[in-house]
This record gives sequence, structure tokens and C-alpha cells, in this order.
Amino acid sequence: MFNPTDFPKPTLISVNGVELEIFEAGRQNAGNPIVLCHGWPEHAFSWRFQMPALAAAGYHVIVPNQRGYGNSSRPSEVTDYDIEHLSGDLVALLDHYGYEAATFVGHDWGAMVVWGLALLHPNRVHNVINLSLPYQERGATPWIEFIEQILGSDHYFVHFNRRPGVADAVLEENTFRFLRNLYRKNEPLREPEPGMAMINLARAETPLGEPIMSDSELAVFVSAFESTGFTGSINWYRNLDRNWHLLADVNPVIEQPTLMIHGDRDPVARNENLDKFVPNVEVVNLDCGHWIQQEKPEETTQAILKWLAQQASA
Repeated sequence: MFNPTDFPKPTLISVNGVELEIFEAGRQNAGNPIVLCHGWPEHAFSWRFQMPALAAAGYHVIVPNQRGYGNSSRPSEVTDYDIEHLSGDLVALLDHYGYEAATFVGHDWGAMVVWGLALLHPNRVHNVINLSLPYQERGATPWIEFIEQILGSDHYFVHFNRRPGVADAVLEENTFRFLRNLYRKNEPLREPEPGMAMINLARAETPLGEPIMSDSELAVFVSAFESTGFTGSINWYRNLDRNWHLLADVNPVIEQPTLMIHGDRDPVARNENLDKFVPNVEVVNLDCGHWIQQEKPEETTQAILKWLAQQASA
């Protein structure tokens, strides 16, 4: 387990009309940037195991709390969390450090942002490494509408959009319980229960499976969300249909060399057409659930370093 006091101290950087809380390692490796993008409901701290190893391998490791998270800005307008703003933050971050391009690594929603960044600003992305969430192709129907048709109005993506503020309040009232119950592994298979999954999780008195982190590690996440609430981070979901429209005229093929890391027990569905949209992809599967880089830190780090070394020698 990781001692939270070993995590780097942050700096606040003004970019793209917001302030981002940035954690760094390997500043002495200026010129070789790698940017790590967390998912929901996470924090830069989710990359705690990868940062020192990447710095030791010669990378300047830049890890933002993205807008809506931690001590970064939390704009009040929902549309300030669309893919143009989120990818624009990362482009502005490169500009701040004087980098033309970087390798970008994303997990979960962070992966969604990295895919979007590679589509909207391809010349700023050197390599793509994404965990859990594969490339999401833009079908004929906006994403929330599509999910509602397939999975119904109780699916949390749909609920976040159709009933704004409801889940935010429940998660805020039960921050510790929600995060404790969410960050688990080896959970037993069970019948889906009626209602909205995230609200059910926040209200469940007993967690299932095993924790993926120590109490002191969990406290970092709990403290962050007790301070911010969840609305800023949930607003990312409230832009899915807006993002669908924003990406209408963008070339949907990602040409950059890409590493896709899946957890074998991750409930996130794989994309059977991945290599159609991401032709230069290599796929790695690890024996874990959704929280890949925290469940299997050593294996994740080694997969990333091995692939990066192959790219460097290619």
C-alpha cells in the first residue's frame, strides 16, 4: 500500500480560463512529457503507483486534477465540461510547459478525454495509452439517447442527465460510504437491483468484495470529494450528447500508436471494432476489475513501460 504523504505536493496552474491542480514527477526529464488523466470519481492520486516509475524511466510526468476535481476550478456552467473544454485544458497544459506534443494516458473518463483530444488536436498527441474505456464510436444516435433506449432511464449515465442534482445530493450525503463501496475488487456476481446503481451504492451499508486500497489511501479521495461535492465531475456525463454533436465533423480515426489496457473483470464493454477506428492499437489484458492501475499497479506500470520502450525503438 502507498503512504499518501509520499505523493508529490501540487501546484496550481492557470490554463484555458481555469486553474488546474497539477502533480509532477521527473521534472529533471523536461522534454519527455507524459500526461496522466484520471477517471470518475477519481483524483490525480489514482496514478500514485505509476508516477515514480515513469519518472525513473526518464519521463516528465504531469498529472492534473481535471476541471471539477480536487483543488482545480469547478465552473458552474454545465457546458464548461464538454470535450472541447476538457481537451482544451490539456492542450493549454502542454502550452504552459512549452511542449508541442506528449504521450497521454487515460483511465475511465480520462480515457474518454484522451480519445477526444486525439480526435480534436491530433498534432498534440504523440502516443495514446488508455485503460478500461475503449474508443467509443459515434453512432447515428446521441449517446445518452442511445443508452436510454438500450439500458433504460435508471442507467446512471441517463439518470445524471434526466434528473440533474438528484444523484449529486445523495452522493454528497454519503461520500465516504459511496467511495468505500465503489473502490472494490472480486465482488460476487449478483442480480442487478432496481433503481439507479450509483445511488444504491451510496446507500448500501455493507460493501461487497475486497477493498482495492488502504484506509489512508481511501481518505485522500473521500477528503477531496467532501470538499468539492460531485456536481462538477458529474457534469462531464451531462455533456455526452453535446460531445456527440461537437464531434460530428471530426475524422473518427485515431492514427497515433495506441496501447489499450483492459481488466478481464471490468464491467466496461469492449469495442469489437477497436482496430477499425484505432488501427495502430495493441491490446493488453490484466486479471483485474475496473480500477486497473490501482488494482494491478505493478503489472499496469510494466505494460506501459514495455510498450513505450517499443515505441521509442521503433
